[in-house]
Amino acid sequence: MLSHVRMFAAYNAWANRRLYAAAAQLPDEQYRADRGAFFKSLHGTLNHLLVTDRVWMRRFTGAGEAPERLDAIIFDGLPELREAREAEDRRIESYAASLDEAALAGVIRYRRVSTPDEIVQPLGPALAHLFNHQTHHRGQAHCVLTGLVGDAPPLDLLFFQRETGIGAS
Repeated sequence: MLSHVRMFAAYNAWANRRLYAAAAQLPDEQYRADRGAFFKSLHGTLNHLLVTDRVWMRRFTGAGEAPERLDAIIFDGLPELREAREAEDRRIESYAASLDEAALAGVIRYRRVSTPDEIVQPLGPALAHLFNHQTHHRGQAHCVLTGLVGDAPPLDLLFFQRETGIGAS
């Protein structure tokens, strides 16, 4: 499981770099336009991904900012959002690198953003959720990009594995 966590942390950063590079090519009005995604625009979707990664990283580490709303716009400008995204991706990769099998077998305790209920959950499956959630919303962002430009960059895990060699053998 540890090798998968580290691979997905690297994949996450790779996919985000590709997604943000494509988003940076859009005119601002297209980037911000409501395209019917769950968080409306590409801008809303990218902010949501950073929001939830910060929420989960606070749960995992006990440190860092954790917005109180899942639809928060924490950065209004794409350059600032991109810089924060890159920093968060480095943080996720560093955290993944710090883990060992004993930590993955441990549990975390946290409160949901939407309810005061305390949740106790094994760390390994919680990390799997983090990476699955990122892929889910990046897929929505990819769909928005495809609708706007007709050709968005491939984000499949296999492309990452072939390009980097991580997880390919």
